[in-house]
Amino acid sequence: MSSKTLIAPSVLASDFSKLGDEVEAIDRAGADWIHLDVMDGHFVPNITFGPPVIKAIRGRTKKPFDCHLMIEPADPYLQAFAEAGCDNITVHAEAGPHLDRSLHAIQSLGKTAGVAINPSTPESAIEYVLDRLSLVLIMTVNPGFGGQSFIPAVVDKVRRVKALIGKRPIRIEIDGGVSPETAPLVVAAGADVLVAGAAVFKGDGVEAYRVNIEAIRSAADSARR
Repeated sequence: MSSKTLIAPSVLASDFSKLGDEVEAIDRAGADWIHLDVMDGHFVPNITFGPPVIKAIRGRTKKPFDCHLMIEPADPYLQAFAEAGCDNITVHAEAGPHLDRSLHAIQSLGKTAGVAINPSTPESAIEYVLDRLSLVLIMTVNPGFGGQSFIPAVVDKVRRVKALIGKRPIRIEIDGGVSPETAPLVVAAGADVLVAGAAVFKGDGVEAYRVNIEAIRSAADSARR
């Protein structure tokens, strides 16, 4: 994988009253991916947005849409998210009984597939689907709300997932409590994509977001050297 850490700002922390403008702002500020946290009020205790909103903002950037489905069940909605413009679709290992089937469905839609695991879920949950994956998303908070504190114990899980992946071309993405202080911890353990919400959307506008993104990237990349 690249020596550069990819930063995927989560629009969950943005100003929803000007969501399209916020997407353009983080694009111009240097975001690598746009992270979309989809929550259903069932699998997680919050509700965010769905395919119509994603479709409405798709034209505001050419950056990849990284869609994190915190919904149960996910399979009936995969096509709608693909058609809305998501490039990578990540489902939770805990959200359904047939994970391999879900990943195959994502790939059949022409999208890259990811699996997310919650803090209490062991890495063994993904062992038998690795060859279907482009990405493993490791939650470093319990899913459902932005702005939570990073769970340090998950750093060891990142190392174990890295070992499990071996030489496969699979990215490790971290979601939850990412900041310039926590980024080096997970990158040193093997992560190469960082989702950041509150830490990016501090201040207002492109220049503030640029400073925030670069602070996270610089801290993360320092752990690679």
